Amino acid sequence: MEDKILILRFKHGSTDALCRIYRKYEGVMLTVAAGLLGDVNTAQDAVHDVFVAFAQSPERLRLAGSLKSYLTTCVANLARDRLRAARRHAMVPQDQEPQADERAMPLSRAIQDEELSRLADALAMLPYEQREVVVLHLKGDLAFREIAAVQGTSLNTVQSRYRYGIDKLRSLLNGEVEK
Repeated sequence: MEDKILILRFKHGSTDALCRIYRKYEGVMLTVAAGLLGDVNTAQDAVHDVFVAFAQSPERLRLAGSLKSYLTTCVANLARDRLRAARRHAMVPQDQEPQADERAMPLSRAIQDEELSRLADALAMLPYEQREVVVLHLKGDLAFREIAAVQGTSLNTVQSRYRYGIDKLRSLLNGEVEK
């Protein structure tokens, strides 16, 4: 109900409503974008671009589902477009490690960084369609039906992509598949 009120206020010009929408969904959008793009800086740019487009077109906003699904779908679509453009221009996104807090316990931080790096590397090895389903479902918290709508595929296809993606991640992380 809160989202419907925020949308209504946003459509009537409330910048406060837009700020609240941004604060509410920025985290999940950034997580999805980073998972799909593999780079935090590029993900931040994508989230920013989606919100700029969102802010500039309140009159065109027509939601059939939830605001979270709409914004997450926008980020996933933009990420997909940017990856296609990068492939066309033969540019490979570079992974950037997040800055570690220098005061954190070094051994604990090193183990955590290594695990995150292994997961990011394994995720990057999945075919894009599988990676998109896994990220949208686990990080974006979208239902398979919503993902099917985003990808323009059947529910069974999305469920299969998720299952194959998770199985491949498990194999990669357990060292069962050669990279």
